[in-house]
Amino acid sequence: MVDVAGGHQPPLPTPPMSAAELVQHLAEQQTAERDGEMLAVRLAHAERLGNMGWAEWNLHTGEAVWSDHVYVIFGRARADGPISLPDLAAYVEPADIGALDQLLWTVVQGVEPVQAEFRIRRGGEARNLRIVLEPLMAPGGPTGVHGVIQDITGRRRAERIMSESRRQLLEAREKAAEERTVMLALREAILPAPDGYLDLYQTRIAVRYVPAEKTANLGGDWFEAAALPHGNVLLAIGDVSGHGLAAIAHMAQLRHALVGLTMTGEPANRLLVWLNELVLHRLHETTATCVVGYLDPATLVFTWGQAGNLGPILVRDGKSSQLTQPRGVILGATCEQPYHLASIELREGDLLLLFTDGLVERRTRDIDEGLDLALAAARELTGRDLDAGLDRLLTDIGGPNPEDDACLLAIAVRP
Repeated sequence: MVDVAGGHQPPLPTPPMSAAELVQHLAEQQTAERDGEMLAVRLAHAERLGNMGWAEWNLHTGEAVWSDHVYVIFGRARADGPISLPDLAAYVEPADIGALDQLLWTVVQGVEPVQAEFRIRRGGEARNLRIVLEPLMAPGGPTGVHGVIQDITGRRRAERIMSESRRQLLEAREKAAEERTVMLALREAILPAPDGYLDLYQTRIAVRYVPAEKTANLGGDWFEAAALPHGNVLLAIGDVSGHGLAAIAHMAQLRHALVGLTMTGEPANRLLVWLNELVLHRLHETTATCVVGYLDPATLVFTWGQAGNLGPILVRDGKSSQLTQPRGVILGATCEQPYHLASIELREGDLLLLFTDGLVERRTRDIDEGLDLALAAARELTGRDLDAGLDRLLTDIGGPNPEDDACLLAIAVRP
């Protein structure tokens, strides 16, 4: 018998795997391989989506390892291998070499990640890169550098486009503000608004020109109220199509033509015929609307015609109503339609409100709704505070029109 009690004990043989254990081991190995492959696919997909990749440089051996997408970022064939850290400067735009030198110097001196942005030349095109480097530390100091490199060219291009768009928008706003100042000054020179109200014979008259809220929409609305040599009072209001300096210039021509034509003593419908001829033959690609009438101070009869404009509002005994329009087409549309007249005898205490469509017409509501608001607000007007009353009326109907200017001409017959 061999005594083995105190001698060397040989290792016990590993028991062979059972068939079930072998199958389980192989399955686990295949699962791990699939998981590794899936992780690599997902990482590559994330690099493409973020347009980024990772790189690692060994400071002792000079060896480098790049992920696939870093080769794409640098436009470099994988067979050419990665670029070493000392050679990286040759691919950087000269103006950015200082930033790269500072980055590399800092990363080999410290323990914290550092980042910088620089440009490289790829295929004749400058590309913006952001790089984050982290030293791989050992007891004797850094042994390598690990980094993430991202191509941010698209982001920087979008920022430049946004910056240029903001600059152009600011310039456009400044230009629009300057043009508005010029247009307001021109309007004021052509059509100065009276301070407070006017007293003409037995009437008190107040006017308002209300510019559109939007800068570009200063338009061609106008008014006229003047005593004429033959004793009547001219009352007129109108709107020339379009906006800007062209509309203001056309407004001036139309208004000055009307003032001159009143010297003939012809009735309002005849004046409208002549104004229509002017628009058709001299103010090309332009149309206009207006109300033109004469008030006889002796009889208080207002005789008027219109060309595509809404009829005036009459306020009498606390009630308001819109006068029925006589026939008349918009100026500049045709020379074949006649202009008719209408007359109304005003009484002491009556109030007549002439207005352009910018007062009641809004994109956000039906014009009938705007007329109802104007009729309701007009009932509160009185001759005693006519000027302030127009301000309240504008507030009651919703304030200035965002899209169109408006003109109001209120005539109160004094007791």
